[in-house]
Amino acid sequence: MNAILLIARREIGVRGRTKGFRYGMLVTVALVVVLAALPKILGGGDDYTVGLAGQRADRLQAALAAQDAQADDLTVKVKKYAGTAAARKAVAAGEVEAAIVDDTTVISKTTVGSGLSVLLDTAHRIAATEANLAAAGLDPAKVAQAQQVAPLTEQALEGSGEQAAIRQGIALVIVVVLFMLLIQICTWVAMGVVEEKGSRIVEILLTSVRPWQLLAGKIIGLGVLGLSQLIAIAVTGLVAAQVSGSIPELPDGTYALMARVVLWFVLGYAFYGAMFAAIASLVSRQEDVSGVLTPATMTMMVGYLVGFLAVREPDGALAHVLSIVPPFSAMVMPVRSAVSDVPLWETGLAIGLMVLAAAGILALGGTVYRRAVLRTGARVRWREVLRAAS
Repeated sequence: MNAILLIARREIGVRGRTKGFRYGMLVTVALVVVLAALPKILGGGDDYTVGLAGQRADRLQAALAAQDAQADDLTVKVKKYAGTAAARKAVAAGEVEAAIVDDTTVISKTTVGSGLSVLLDTAHRIAATEANLAAAGLDPAKVAQAQQVAPLTEQALEGSGEQAAIRQGIALVIVVVLFMLLIQICTWVAMGVVEEKGSRIVEILLTSVRPWQLLAGKIIGLGVLGLSQLIAIAVTGLVAAQVSGSIPELPDGTYALMARVVLWFVLGYAFYGAMFAAIASLVSRQEDVSGVLTPATMTMMVGYLVGFLAVREPDGALAHVLSIVPPFSAMVMPVRSAVSDVPLWETGLAIGLMVLAAAGILALGGTVYRRAVLRTGARVRWREVLRAAS
């Protein structure tokens, strides 16, 4: 165990001290902060300045104020003018975006935007309806009182529409971050194996430790760095989103979801890390790494693409099945858990199968690594390694 920890500490020190890792971490955290605050910056609220001129100006102002009060992201400022000419001049000078004159006409420099158009039309209908009721001899106040009906009570099975959108956004971030970190850290593992094998440093290292200890220490050490990146991204993103107001209130279970994401990262990394290390041990040159890693990379890509599909269709047949089947479950199940309520037995089954798969690939990968890592020169064939292992 001491040998494994020694190798892990060595990997953390060597990789963690590189400028690429340190600057990459800083850039990633800064990018997460910007992306978390971007929806609030770009979305913002709707601010309108409207001019009013005519007999119904007071009632139009009241109707606009009522709409302003009902919407959290809407601000309407009203300016009154003595007549049409003054309102037209204000529009031309840019003092107001649009003006309602003579109770029937909207004046604007260019075409009125859809949001403002609906706002003005609603206020006009309210004011005109009250005027028509008064002309018909009905008391507008009594009619308005009769129209004050309590709104329907919403009871969504999967939370509010706003919460559903937030959960989908979190799910998208999860699948992207998991994929980027897994492929980055696993590539580090593969490159480290080939570098040590090509420079023959591995021969010196294996005089002091066993092959499985060297492999385990390398996977654990680089995994710690990847886990630190994941935690930094999660904490920074959640804090930045709440501070900026992009996500004023996190959906229920968000912190539990983040804990499960960490678990799935560890399981996925154990599987893919061992796979990448075993495959990389078959070659001795850095130029050959990308070619031999293609099957492993494509396997990871399938989970990544299905994870995107699961954001929109979490209960679709493909997403449902692959969220349980390893190794795809490492990226698909966290996404399903983020956007829908997954039965506990499905989550337990997926975790159990992933643990078994990771243990199996670690055993097989350790065997392949032990048989191939000392064989330099030409690429080692799978048939040769497996025959030797048997």
